[in-house]
Amino acid sequence: MAAPRLVAYSREVVALLGMSEADVASPEFAAVFGGNALLDGMQPYAANYGGHQFGHWAGQLGDGRAITLGETLNAAGERWELQLKGAGQTPYSRTADGRAVLRSSVREFLCSEAMYHLGVPTTRALSLIATGEEVIRDMFYDGHPRSEPGAIVCRVAPSFIRFGNFELPSSRGDLVLLKQLIDFTIRRDFAELVSAEAQPGSERLYEAWFTKVCERTALMIAHWMRVGFVHGVMNTDNLSILGLTIDYGPYGWIDNFDFDWTPNTTDAHGRRYRFGQQAQIAYWNLGQLANALAPAFGSVESLQAGLQHYVDVFTAADRSNVVAKLGLAECLDEDVELMQALQELLQTAEVDMTIFFRALSDVDLNAPSLASFSDAFYDDAKRLSAEPEFNAWLARYATRVRRDQLPLGERKIRMQAANPRYVLRNYLAQQAIDRAEQGDDAGIHELLDVLRRPYDDQPGREQFAQRRPDWARNRAGCSMLSCSS
Repeated sequence: MAAPRLVAYSREVVALLGMSEADVASPEFAAVFGGNALLDGMQPYAANYGGHQFGHWAGQLGDGRAITLGETLNAAGERWELQLKGAGQTPYSRTADGRAVLRSSVREFLCSEAMYHLGVPTTRALSLIATGEEVIRDMFYDGHPRSEPGAIVCRVAPSFIRFGNFELPSSRGDLVLLKQLIDFTIRRDFAELVSAEAQPGSERLYEAWFTKVCERTALMIAHWMRVGFVHGVMNTDNLSILGLTIDYGPYGWIDNFDFDWTPNTTDAHGRRYRFGQQAQIAYWNLGQLANALAPAFGSVESLQAGLQHYVDVFTAADRSNVVAKLGLAECLDEDVELMQALQELLQTAEVDMTIFFRALSDVDLNAPSLASFSDAFYDDAKRLSAEPEFNAWLARYATRVRRDQLPLGERKIRMQAANPRYVLRNYLAQQAIDRAEQGDDAGIHELLDVLRRPYDDQPGREQFAQRRPDWARNRAGCSMLSCSS
């Protein structure tokens, strides 16, 4: 790279890896994580894999702009893989240049850390490096490419193995390699599953492993739904075998509650990866993984049991979300219906998801009204039209809370621990990007600091908790995004 420069870093990941602030400040840090130098022991590689993209088998894919530098063990004995995204061509770049632009790199860097602090299983981000070079991209695929500043993110995770890594050897009929990859993944990343009853290479261990993959995936999706996150491109090559959120491309957070919203312009017509369908898509993807693994399993019954385990775990986690978001001690069947009724109202009346649920913890249960939610509505006419139904729902909710055994003080604490005040809204990220493209990195630093404490009220930072402004409703980068980097 022409002139690698550190733009931002995660102090939490720096500490996780056993680095110091002095390490970060050194020129060597920018050189290594800007792709210009290697530390002793680093052996860079790019991985190949297959994948189903938008429901269709795409054949061989691979790390087209991701390059793993190597793995490191920290003081706790944890193994972390360090991967650069945007550092140049790999054998799997096809006709592309392997580079990444600043806007997509800022979004990946911020979202990786924002999701961690929200308590969502995720890969992490160590650093954001500006390359000092320009990258040509056609952001809207409309034949009008332009040059943009380049950047590189260093992603960090125990592993970047994804469903597609297993699909590729299976599609080629390479059972030896498929089993070798399964055994390696279990030995390295799921060692706790090995027992006297589940020995390496056994059907019992394989079943326990697939079941655990299904479980972790279900819990991840439930967290997405709890905080209003939409991945946008849930292809099988974008789902982690560890149940971590991976590959932050055209993602988005729900502003006005809408089960049918997708942040991906490529998905705008079919809306395959819309907010309300993420749980079903994860199940479908696990089904494709099961198909790929079947040749290595003695019978399909254990794979079918794993898929059913996904359904059971997600259903239980979804009910836990109801309890947490509504502030209840337990989830009765009537509470599921209560939440569904609320979600229908939120969608019909165009209500901000994050603001509404946060305000719900402050509602006066003795005289519930929409007064507490004035900042959550995007359309005054829709608010007036829906007000009688909302008042009826709030009265019903107040009655239910009064019947619940959870003390009111505990109720508020639990609700505020589940309903964030701050999320990485697309327009906030775009504002930080706009400033960074003009040479001002301060917007990235401030937003990162806000997102470190998403559940806390942060006096003086109320602007980061506001609903999406009207100017951002249809602006590029603030509403939908393309897969272009």
